[in-house]
Amino acid sequence: MMHNSSHVRFFFLSGLNESMDLRVALFSVTLLCYCFIVLVNVAVVVAIVLDKNMHEPMYILLCTLCINGLYGTTGFYPKFLWDLLSPVHVISYSGCLVQALVMYSYGCSDLSILALMSYDRYVAICRPLVYHSVMSKKRLLVLVSLSWFTPFCVIGTNVFLTSRLKLCSQYIARLFCVNWVIVKLACYPADTIVNNIVAYITIILYVFNGVFVVWSYVYVIKICVNSLEKRAKFMQTCVPHLTSLFFFVVTLLFDVLYMRFGSNSLPQRLKNFVAVQFLFLPPILNPLIYGFKLTKIRNRILCGIIFKTE
Repeated sequence: MMHNSSHVRFFFLSGLNESMDLRVALFSVTLLCYCFIVLVNVAVVVAIVLDKNMHEPMYILLCTLCINGLYGTTGFYPKFLWDLLSPVHVISYSGCLVQALVMYSYGCSDLSILALMSYDRYVAICRPLVYHSVMSKKRLLVLVSLSWFTPFCVIGTNVFLTSRLKLCSQYIARLFCVNWVIVKLACYPADTIVNNIVAYITIILYVFNGVFVVWSYVYVIKICVNSLEKRAKFMQTCVPHLTSLFFFVVTLLFDVLYMRFGSNSLPQRLKNFVAVQFLFLPPILNPLIYGFKLTKIRNRILCGIIFKTE
């Protein structure tokens, strides 16, 4: 798989070079941020797992979303924290490919889970009589498994194709490894044609996820307009999801568009800020938005805190 490793055995991540004068402050803020991400996501996951009343599709999907957030951030923050303490920012060839796989399988899984959540709300509000048969535990298990397995295979295919390229540079001007950036290091651009085709197919595939979400909510909003009861249900369960979806799509889309079409003349610190948004905002906002908005989760977490303090 990695036959070109004899040419490139490791990469230098140069994204931090201009920020080393702030590394102590950056390390402190990043460590605090990562600990907070772990704390709030684990709190939501534990609250849902321990409370049998929340073993329902909506909460199980939220639990899946938080676990996926922990998976994605674990692929970035520990290595980034280590780099902040190191004079040289190096990652092995295989480690770089694994990080690229983790970063974007996380992103695609998040989109898949958010699409499932929109479908769940569509069935719950628009087709309530068949909700439990459509969103049965067996079907939910299959859908959740696919939301993880499919992105892993899709991004894994992209990374596998990248591993076959002969690279002529070891320098990545990013804070972490990104598949498309590695592809641009190829010695012969003609060798990357298949990579480009598969990458655009991947983008189109997950754009359809976004279209599916919009379609689901168009129908939900139509149903809710004339019903006070359904409007209240929409505000309680759909607004948090739409908020999470908005932040995630905007941050991920901004990074993807900048990576493919952005200018190289922008300051490195601004590039870094753009690059980490999808690893910063969604993992923090998802559990906070749902934790505060959904009564069952909020009450369960508050009860746990009160019980421990007594």
